[in-house]
Amino acid sequence: MTTRTRILTGITTTGTPHLGNYAGAIRPAILASQDANADSFYFLADYHALIKCDDPQRIQRSRMEIAATWLAGGLDVNRVTFYRQSDIPEIPELTWLLTCVAAKGLLNRAHAYKASVDKNVEAGEDPDAGISMGLYSYPVLMAADILMFNAHKVPVGRDQIQHVEMARDIGQRFNHLFGKGKEFFTMPEALIEESVATLPGLDGRKMSKSYDNTIPLFTSARDMKDAISRIVTDSRAPGEAKAPDNSHLFTLYQAFASKAEEEQFRAELLEGLGWGEAKNRLFQLLDGQLGEARERYHTLMSRPSDMEDLLLVGAKKARALVAPFLAELREAVGLRSFVEQAAAPVATKKKAAKTARFVSFREDDSFRFRLLAADGEQLLLSRSFADGKAAGAVTKQLQSGEALDLRHEGLAFSVWLDGNPVADSAEFADEASRDAAIAALRIALTPLED
Repeated sequence: MTTRTRILTGITTTGTPHLGNYAGAIRPAILASQDANADSFYFLADYHALIKCDDPQRIQRSRMEIAATWLAGGLDVNRVTFYRQSDIPEIPELTWLLTCVAAKGLLNRAHAYKASVDKNVEAGEDPDAGISMGLYSYPVLMAADILMFNAHKVPVGRDQIQHVEMARDIGQRFNHLFGKGKEFFTMPEALIEESVATLPGLDGRKMSKSYDNTIPLFTSARDMKDAISRIVTDSRAPGEAKAPDNSHLFTLYQAFASKAEEEQFRAELLEGLGWGEAKNRLFQLLDGQLGEARERYHTLMSRPSDMEDLLLVGAKKARALVAPFLAELREAVGLRSFVEQAAAPVATKKKAAKTARFVSFREDDSFRFRLLAADGEQLLLSRSFADGKAAGAVTKQLQSGEALDLRHEGLAFSVWLDGNPVADSAEFADEASRDAAIAALRIALTPLED
């Protein structure tokens, strides 16, 4: 396996990129792609789009717009692997292999699914009303995207951290069941860029199509100028000092300006620059930086065959990597040639029984672990520890055979060591379910694989 860092980023093809998408994801990713010490993979997540959108024309248009945006923004396809998810048939096949080892309990805890269930319950509807299997198993498809390329780093927003953690859990489960000492999948890490801008929209809230407060990126200079003119400002007249740090117009300017331009704009606002002129300054700044890219974008949109050719080259490059890897995975799970199987010696050794196991992971600046039953169901989730060594010491103590200090907390329970709580169960529907889980926990801890 390569020792170079692999970075993977995808954008779901359900809409037209706006200024917030560019500053928050596209621009930093293009800059990251220029790192000579990294192998970067960028893809159009068009299978994911089918979960959210049932309008074929919208999906097709969005695929073109997002591809053109990446390319117009400066993505060098000779330095990276740029492809459409739907051009890689190995990804849905891997999705099925991972689906067969992913615990239902793990998917039950996915934020998107839980939020949809909660919304239905609040509305007095059936908990699963309107929820497709696509939405429910979305984390498995995302795990396949990541694990297919054995990505080391996955740049995501904080709302997506859970999906990277679930990819780790599913990958570890596959390694445990089929690896026989070989780690097929690298464990990915979520890459949170704290410095990446989250731009405010026209009304000051996060720029989002759902709030209808976006600034167009590449549609036209006129559309951009019209949008900027609608930015909400306070009532201070020209000549009155403005408060830059309380102005989302200034925040937008700051995201694209040099330090010198930012300081000059701040000084002019404090001296009473009118909001109308301030909006014009913002337009001039953005138009100056994005004008050439906008022209490239419209050229690309007028020549879709050029983009098609680039993406097919990217797909060929990607498949050269993943096709041999998938062949290994098929072999590992038993999807083998009859001829090769006939020539192989017959195995006589009895397969070891599946056991419960601990799965460690990092969360922000702390360390935690899960205790999973043999079938993958979560029995315990630990509290946070300052370092991996402390978390490891607790897992060893739990496996030592000492009597467990279990304390009920309503329909849940917690595990205590040396007078301190170290791990918790989920909340159960009734006492019988809770007590059954406690019994399962005691069995799982005697003995246990690390």
